[in-house]
Amino acid sequence: MSTEFTPTARRLGLYSAIVTALLIVVYAVTLVVGLMSLKSPDDPIGDPMFSILEILIIAMMPAMVALMAAVHAWAPTRLKTLSLVAPVFMGLVAGVTCTLHFIIFTVSHQPAIAGQSWAPLLFAFKWPSVAYAVDITAWDIFFPLSVLFATLVFSGTRLADWIRWSMIVSGVLAFAGLSGVALSNMQFRNIGIVGYVVVFLVSDVLLAFFFQQAQTQSA
Repeated sequence: MSTEFTPTARRLGLYSAIVTALLIVVYAVTLVVGLMSLKSPDDPIGDPMFSILEILIIAMMPAMVALMAAVHAWAPTRLKTLSLVAPVFMGLVAGVTCTLHFIIFTVSHQPAIAGQSWAPLLFAFKWPSVAYAVDITAWDIFFPLSVLFATLVFSGTRLADWIRWSMIVSGVLAFAGLSGVALSNMQFRNIGIVGYVVVFLVSDVLLAFFFQQAQTQSA
């Protein structure tokens, strides 16, 4: 543990883990409802579920960045250089995905744009599209890099080992979602969704317990 791990860092880790976990649960429920409403698995999720998902993703990102910042604060000095990569890449996830989803939420529904023949190529979550490619960059490249570097922090206790392995699984599955691009079949991208929604939820819950039990070194 870092000698600089303070009560403020502990609270940041605890609260951000709880908020992230709660938002992931709401996101997962909304996603399942949206997917169940589709007539074809190849169809994109429609409103109002799609707009709710957009808002949830944007709301989730500050907490996820804060969580990785707390993980970096916990890291021992010898691992600080490596652990710093985790919040940097999570910051990239936040910047890319918040920008993307805010543009889709506010701009893509405008009548002057929505009726254009080229609009689906930019904004639709149906492969291939620019929006889909940008989203994949955030969640199937930047996200797994963040969580895999974060795994280097955790060792020495059973809870830390569970966190490390759950985050490894989360990152590997997120990377595996790139197979959807390689195969031009977005059904395979669902592998990545399992990684950064289902498995990362487990990591979040474990991190909440971890920071709740963590000991601080200075005020």
